Amino acid sequence: MTTSSAVSRSVPELDAPAPAPLDLTRAEDASRLALLIGTATRADGQPPFSDQALVEVRSGVRSGSTVEFDGMIAGVSIRTASSPFEAEFVVAPRARHHGLGEALLADILAQAGGDVRIWAHGDHPDARALAHRHGLVPVRELLQLRLTPVVAPVAIPGRAADVAAFRPGIDDAEWLAINAAAFADHAEQGGMTQADLDARMAEDWFDAGDFLIARGGDGAMTGFCWLKIEAGAGVDAGDDDADDDAVGEFYAVGVSPAAQGTGLGRALVNAGLARLVERDIRSSHLYVEGDNTAAVSLYRSVGFTDHSIDIQYASRGA
Repeated sequence: MTTSSAVSRSVPELDAPAPAPLDLTRAEDASRLALLIGTATRADGQPPFSDQALVEVRSGVRSGSTVEFDGMIAGVSIRTASSPFEAEFVVAPRARHHGLGEALLADILAQAGGDVRIWAHGDHPDARALAHRHGLVPVRELLQLRLTPVVAPVAIPGRAADVAAFRPGIDDAEWLAINAAAFADHAEQGGMTQADLDARMAEDWFDAGDFLIARGGDGAMTGFCWLKIEAGAGVDAGDDDADDDAVGEFYAVGVSPAAQGTGLGRALVNAGLARLVERDIRSSHLYVEGDNTAAVSLYRSVGFTDHSIDIQYASRGA
């Protein structure tokens, strides 16, 4: 999930160009977006857009805008197509503090008619100032927690979980039902469709072996631990045999309502940690809602610590 430096770290010092539409059918726009995402991720320590935003802008469900600096695309916004609008945007590190973020935000507000929610990933002071100038108020917190080094689950209390790899094309419908029930109060994760699942399975990072499924005695799916392992801001563990740049994200951990309170959630986290150790992954992170006290307590109990906070801002009354 989901998933950025949304409210830009920029102030209106110079006149910025008017935003232009982002057209990902053009190879040039697609490559420039990928380059901007990579540059911002390395500078900020986290990606500038959620996976859902990228899936939907590529499929045409969401729209995007760009601004240029020195003849290059240096800022991009992505927004939903219906009210209340949700948006994320980013400005290239070298182009910040030149009014590009201000231009992108003004464009988003104009397109949304003022009814909008915008993620500020990292809760940067400049993001808070920009939001304040436009009358946006914080309405939601998403915590990013990290664990380094990844701890083998044998050192963590909790029963074991019998898990098996997700079977694409076989487990899809059952998983979508469990996911919707487990995340009924979480619009982004709980609202995943077959198209959303297909898009994620088409990503380079997807590995069915990292998508762990738990089942009850009757064979019915009871929960899952989905890991996302890709190159990232690695940690040097001092072992040449390990992939020091690989980061294992606890992408989503869900338990069916009928199995909640049984310890399955902790068992699934343990299974996820075991999988990371098996793959020599030394660093892990995850995102969790700040008000989900049970989940935050569980993750902290196995060694995850606070790293950063994402704030969602909304126009007053949105």
